[in-house]
Parts: sequence; C-alpha cells; structure tokens
Amino acid sequence: MTQTIADIETPAVLIDLDVVEANIARVQAQFDGLGVGFRPHIKTHKIPYLARLQMQEGAIGIAAQKVSEAEVFAAEGFDDITLCFNLLSPDKITRVRRLMDSCHMTVVADNAQVVQALSAGMAGVATPLDVLVECETGMHRCGVQTPEAARDLAVLIDAAPGLRFAGLMTYPAPGGVHQVEAFMSAARPLCIAAVGHCDTISGGGTPSMAEAGLAPTVTEYRAGTYIYNDRSMVDRGACTLADCALTVLATVVSRPTDTRAVLDSGSKSLTSDLVGLTGHGSILGYPGAEIPSLSEEHGRVDLIHCASRPQIGDKVQIVPNHACPVSNLVDHVIFHRSGVVLRSEPVAARGCVQ
Repeated sequence: MTQTIADIETPAVLIDLDVVEANIARVQAQFDGLGVGFRPHIKTHKIPYLARLQMQEGAIGIAAQKVSEAEVFAAEGFDDITLCFNLLSPDKITRVRRLMDSCHMTVVADNAQVVQALSAGMAGVATPLDVLVECETGMHRCGVQTPEAARDLAVLIDAAPGLRFAGLMTYPAPGGVHQVEAFMSAARPLCIAAVGHCDTISGGGTPSMAEAGLAPTVTEYRAGTYIYNDRSMVDRGACTLADCALTVLATVVSRPTDTRAVLDSGSKSLTSDLVGLTGHGSILGYPGAEIPSLSEEHGRVDLIHCASRPQIGDKVQIVPNHACPVSNLVDHVIFHRSGVVLRSEPVAARGCVQ
C-alpha cells in the first residue's frame, strides 16, 4: 500500500527528492560552467546516499567539519575529504592519520600552534598531509588576517615535517565575494614566491554562490545548505521556497484561541536558530502564519494574518530557518516525491561533533 505524507507520524523530517536532485544538478552545472571544482559540504545532510548523488553529478570530493564526520564517510568509500576546522588534539590528529590510509585528507590551519600539532601527529608519514591556510575575508571567524600572514603560515607549513602547504581557503560573509578575490589575488602570488606553489584556492558558502564567478582566483568551491535550502536562504535571495527540499512535518495539536495554534514540533525538531530572522520557520500553504516562539516540544503559531487557518489534527510542513542543525536532531529522514513516501534514510553522521 502506497504511503503518503499524511500517513507519517509527527514530528518528522521530510526530504523532497525531486527538489534535492534539481538543486544538486543546478549547482554542479554552475560550477562546471565556471571551470571551478565543486566540493559539497556534508555537514548539512550527514547522509552518504546524498553525498553519492553529489559525486555522481560531478563533485570533486566532499568537505566535512569534524573528524567523526569524515570517519563515517571514509568508511562509506569517500576518498577525498577536506576537514574545514582547526585540529589541535593529538587524538583527533591521530584519527586523521588513520584516515590517510584509505583516502586523501586535507586539513586547515590558521595559526602556528595548529601547524605544530599537525606536524607532531604526522611524524614519519610516507606522504605529507595537505594543509590549507584559512583566511579571514569578512566572516570574522577563524582565519589569518592579511595576505602576508597567509604567506608566513604557508612557509611554516611547508617547512614542517609531515606537512605540505596545499593552498588557501576561506568561508566569506554573505555578499563578500569581492573581499575574497581581493585577499586571494594578493595572497596567492606571495605564497608562490615564498613556497613555490599554491595549488588550491577554496572558497565557499551557499549564500554567495550566485556571485562565485566574480572571484576568478578561486579554484574550488564548498557549499552545504544548497542541497536542501531553508528559510534563511530564501530571505537572502539565494533560492525560493520551491527550492527548499527539507521540511519538518508537524501536527496541530491545539487551537487555544481563534488566532493561535500549537504544533507538536518545538526546538527539538525545528531548532531555535533564528539566523537573523523573526520567527522559527515558514508554514507551507499558510503564508500569513508566524511561529514566534518554541519550547522543547511545542511550536506556537500566530494565525492573526492568515486568510485560512489549520485545524486540530491537520498536518503542516514547515521550512525551518536553518536546515543544517535540523539534520542533527533526528535519526532518520523520510524521502518522498510529490508527497509519495519512498523510504526512510538514516542520518549516518548524526551526533558526529568531535
């Protein structure tokens, strides 16, 4: 018997496979057209099945944020992984060394202490570990602050036993493509002059993808959210609601007043991330509805601006503000096409935060 979304117990995370496939194809075609390698970031979905779809479409490898994520995907046969996070602990670096037996690993560094820790952990390796210098281009997170500092760290990396300077990387602020190009076009020749090479210039970010062609120095691009998209991407103009593949299915369990509904999905299903937005998601089919607050298991919905209003027992689909943390809240997601359920898929790297 065919199962539809209406048959699913809530709360549940749904993935529209038609939309996912369209998102993957569209973005891969964009970067193929630019002649830029595309490296999807698996922290958004954490599912090997989806990463295989991305690789089949033409991705050059994958990006991960944590060693434990890389371990899950390496065990599934992925053999080119970039870890986009400073590593300091000997245990994590030892785990990366083990991964190098089965796949090509690239890591990042933005300070000498990380370089020293990586070099100590790679003592005696037959093939040096590739290291990218992370650069600050406006996000105000990790990264060396100037092109000259990037050159200096590149020299330190390439002189460190067990390591090889592989290039530069950044995660820019949304709309920061011009800062990326200015920084990288200055840093790259400095690194080449000092070290002799600078093979990879890695940019990234779903919000900035439309402007990727304005940074011709970039040789590869990393993005994660694009595969699902979410309300924050809609708000930034990076996509439309029709491009959002991930929704949270919830049931209206109470209508305390004519203008208020309560859902069975709270912060444990939708996340409490606001990412600069007001409210906690967009309810499909009810454009005037707002979700002003969440508790752990309840979502409060303001219906005052709704022409039509859901009733007790109705199931609704919510596009969350931020898709990535939603993936880490559930053991399984449910794939469907046009509301017809295909199967449940485990979120294999759920909870992999070390």
